[in-house]
Amino acid sequence: MTAPPVHGTWEPRPAARWEDGYLSGNGRHGALVLGDPDGDRVVVTHHTLVRPNGSEHARPPRLADRVPALQDRLLAGDATAAESFTDGRDMQWVQPFHPAFQVRLRGGAPAGEARDYRRSVDFTSGVVEAECAGWRSRVFVSRADDVIVQYVTGDTGLTLDIDLDHRLPNAPPGLGVGQSVVRTPEGALLTLRARYPASNSAYTGVTLVVPTGGETTLVPPGVRAEGAESVLLLTRVVRHTGERDTADDARALRDLLADDDEAQADDQPSWSGERTYDRLLARHTHLHRTAYHRVTLDLAAEESERALPGSELLTLAKSPALLERLFAAGRYHLLSASGMLPPRLVGLWTGDWNTAWSGAFTTNANLNLQIASAAAGALPEVTEAHASLIHRQLHDWRDNARTVFGARGVVAPSHTDGESGLSYHFSREYPLHLWTAGADWLLKPLVDHDDTEGVRDPRTAALLAEVAEFYEDFLTRTDADGHLVVVPSYSPENRPTGGSWGAVNAAMDLSAARHALRTAADHHPDDPERADRWRALADRLPPHRVNADGALAEWAWPGLADTYDHRHLSHLYGVWPLDEINPYDTPDLAAAAHRALQLRGAENDSAHGHLHHALVAARLRDGERVTHALGQVLDGDFFHASLMSAHYPGRNVYNADAAHALPAVLIEALVQSTPDRLVLLPALPMTCPTGCLRGVRTRFGAEVDLDWGPGHGRAVVRPTRTHRIDLRTPTGSHTLDLVAGEARALDLGPR
Repeated sequence: MTAPPVHGTWEPRPAARWEDGYLSGNGRHGALVLGDPDGDRVVVTHHTLVRPNGSEHARPPRLADRVPALQDRLLAGDATAAESFTDGRDMQWVQPFHPAFQVRLRGGAPAGEARDYRRSVDFTSGVVEAECAGWRSRVFVSRADDVIVQYVTGDTGLTLDIDLDHRLPNAPPGLGVGQSVVRTPEGALLTLRARYPASNSAYTGVTLVVPTGGETTLVPPGVRAEGAESVLLLTRVVRHTGERDTADDARALRDLLADDDEAQADDQPSWSGERTYDRLLARHTHLHRTAYHRVTLDLAAEESERALPGSELLTLAKSPALLERLFAAGRYHLLSASGMLPPRLVGLWTGDWNTAWSGAFTTNANLNLQIASAAAGALPEVTEAHASLIHRQLHDWRDNARTVFGARGVVAPSHTDGESGLSYHFSREYPLHLWTAGADWLLKPLVDHDDTEGVRDPRTAALLAEVAEFYEDFLTRTDADGHLVVVPSYSPENRPTGGSWGAVNAAMDLSAARHALRTAADHHPDDPERADRWRALADRLPPHRVNADGALAEWAWPGLADTYDHRHLSHLYGVWPLDEINPYDTPDLAAAAHRALQLRGAENDSAHGHLHHALVAARLRDGERVTHALGQVLDGDFFHASLMSAHYPGRNVYNADAAHALPAVLIEALVQSTPDRLVLLPALPMTCPTGCLRGVRTRFGAEVDLDWGPGHGRAVVRPTRTHRIDLRTPTGSHTLDLVAGEARALDLGPR
């Protein structure tokens, strides 16, 4: 198979490193495929696979009775007061994400044959393929049947030795592993069970091996298929407590062959690997392709560059073909990593047990950046996965509010493994338990989704009310002017120059409290008393402060000076993703925010910092700065051949931030919306002089197609709701009356 232009990528050689392996996933299971015909490896992952490390028993610190004294000290000018606001524990990491095992296939292509090797991944289907003379392997993870499917064929009889191997880098030495292989009517069943050291938790993987033709021999702990026309493998893994009877797991895999069995005319079971593969792929593709194709980007790139292998295209940092492919790959990987949970720091994939930052969900920046394109990019599957993470942890969020702050409502953690939502990951340098903006920050994507769909989820409305209740209990202190004070306050993960991390009136906290209270009020029109109370509370919060440099200050409190060289841009939350600060309604604050962006350094060149910078710049209509921030990532060797990204330049530390956030940057640079405004071509990158963007969703309920080129632009708006909006284009602004079901063509005029 030839990977389609734009909507796929390819390489002329197998992956030498697991980081370069092509990826497939369904938001639950993940497969990382290296594609070596002599010894292929498929690394199996699952969102639930986190290794117990003691933190599964951790609780938030009981500090509620100490909050008033801390507030007194901070308001009195004791800048270091929050450094002792702990229960004395050391930093405790959440349970680290890890791979399950690798499915190993030895043999493959006949020895000595000319290779003509090619491996590819088709973003439209999720199929990872590798082939050479006499051998072909295809792998995908079914969104319909929740199974990893691998199908290997050969021109002549295949001889494959197949086993499950847990020996991946940095696997803990105390892992208790048991394996078995049994013959089945279809071929064989491989089982691997691994029990974590000093724990009653374990995970079990099962692979059903279904050869067509030839002879199957058990070679414990694996199996040999000799002389086969093809071999089909179906794999699942499950994390569990205690013992697990795999009979039901095996039966469930065999049931996926039932249609083939029933198609036979005789009484003997006979399975066709090809028929099963095609049937499973068709069911999966219907779901995956429908979601993937909702939004597309075409930058009129050169066909010769579109045809290049990914590793070569990555060397052309200014090529529109590179942006096209990374946009497509970002959508593909984001969709593939989102299902039962949203993407982790590593998406859904790792080939190493030692994942940086536990391979968890860092919620104070990274998670929201990764899913930033979900609403506008028409991927409600991603938002639903994000909502799943939130709603399964609400009882923990309530515990955080009560235990740390003595308040009703909810407080979100800054770090979670997907199981616990308790705040226990903190230290003196990272007092993450002081971060009160998290619930609003994490709920913003759900609010955007509801705006886009035009239907309010009652769960989101109820949770917004709990956030407002927290602020009712927490916002009890005032300044000399009668404004409410957010104290203690924390701007992830920065601190004032010469000061300490726990402070007063961080800009992010002010924006979050204001937004949460007003949004909660808007979502509860049937309770006017509470809604009025929340709006009144929001009105008592202080305004943002502009510092002596003319920049929006990170802390709106006298004496707290900005630290500019930092990767996070939390203080610009009001610009992106909120609509609090913008060039149209608050031009003076927008100018101060732009000055703050100009002064911001890149610190350690984290990919998320550069792309966060680009998202804020796009909202502030600065296309030159968007171009520069994108260039820092594209020129910085951040992408592996798999088109999954790294956290640092030089492909250092496997991390999904750049891969997943890049589509959002391009969408924001081309189309922005609020419930009452549409902005077209606000910050066109210089590397995208011509193109078309199809299918973008807006928060006022419309789909937008956009075409542009030197000196011209055109958009088509297809509203699903009747609404009057403020339209902003490069040539000016005016109101636009939209009628549900009536498409509007807009000539954007010369640019």
